[in-house]
Amino acid sequence: MFILKLLIRNAFRHKLRTILTIVGVAIAIVAFGLLRTLVDLWYAGVEASSSSRLITRNSISLVFPLPISYKDRIRQVPGVKDVSWGNWFGGIYKEEKNFFPNFAVEPQSYLAMYPEYLIDPDQVKAFVLDRKGCIVGRKTAERFGWKVGDQVSLRGTIFSGQWEFVIRGIYRGAEKNTDETQLLFHWDYLNESVKKTVGRRADQVGYYIISLTKPELAAEVSLAVDAIFRNSLAETLTETEKAFQMSFVSMTEAILIAIQIVSYVVIVIIMVVAANTMAMTARERIAEYATMKTLGFGAFHIAGVVFGESIVIALVGGVAGVACTFPAAHWIETELSQFFPVFSITPETIMMDLAAALVVGVVAGIFPTWRGATIRIADGLRRIG
Repeated sequence: MFILKLLIRNAFRHKLRTILTIVGVAIAIVAFGLLRTLVDLWYAGVEASSSSRLITRNSISLVFPLPISYKDRIRQVPGVKDVSWGNWFGGIYKEEKNFFPNFAVEPQSYLAMYPEYLIDPDQVKAFVLDRKGCIVGRKTAERFGWKVGDQVSLRGTIFSGQWEFVIRGIYRGAEKNTDETQLLFHWDYLNESVKKTVGRRADQVGYYIISLTKPELAAEVSLAVDAIFRNSLAETLTETEKAFQMSFVSMTEAILIAIQIVSYVVIVIIMVVAANTMAMTARERIAEYATMKTLGFGAFHIAGVVFGESIVIALVGGVAGVACTFPAAHWIETELSQFFPVFSITPETIMMDLAAALVVGVVAGIFPTWRGATIRIADGLRRIG
């Protein structure tokens, strides 16, 4: 306890310098934590994927549709428990900045495949019975102040026109990483409207979702489904839900690498700042270290004081940074929910933050510690007076 008090007193001998260094470390740790969380967020869809679901899409690109008639043939494949389907709708609420994901789905089979969407059974029933009904995630409902029974109008981008919906239910996620920003409505409502306007686009879906009787049958069922439609006008590519999500992540791999590099550069920069602070401290106290040696303190004791001071400053800044990371993440999740529907700090990120702060303290203290421990008494005493 005495050693800790001594280290803290030494660290705050020059209060302004120490406080500014701590603030710098804290800001760096906040930036590092948020950037690492952003990387984790990129993989949130992958981590939330189910091993018992497959996605079937057009083998050329997700942009190209598949015939609705494929569903019956897919159901006949051994190992398939059920089949659902959907289309990315891309509707806009009032103006472009009000972006949130919205899909046209087959309601009964889709909700049965996604038990992570928790919704009242009465609301599910009302949604299924109302052709213009929709269900919406809790976060999007809170963002726009929607409640059950409200009428919502979306402007179509892929499917032009003004589309009217009635909110029949609001779902919440069973897990922290469950997306609570989506709007789901009837695929039949979309298809019937398209038949009246652009008939050639009717009876087509963007993708199929396949639930498996056993997760271990994923590879076998994927091959069987694709074999059925080989050499057809619309060949398919079937993959696990995790692989499907990873395909989107791989498109932005360069961005992820850049974010990771920036997160480490931030730590390196603050490491240099902290090292400069500790070097200034060691230079100012050369005479003190020489005096301590004349009193019988060895190089090990002096090294412990200098190195310990560096660790204390870095860890105090690290703890302050971790404490500030949570409100910063909450603000991002609240104010920027259209871009970051889930932005939670994981225990792994906290550990990385503290480890980064410790590394800063260790590296910043190496040279000053060596200098203080190896100073000769005569050289140090020359500075007195």
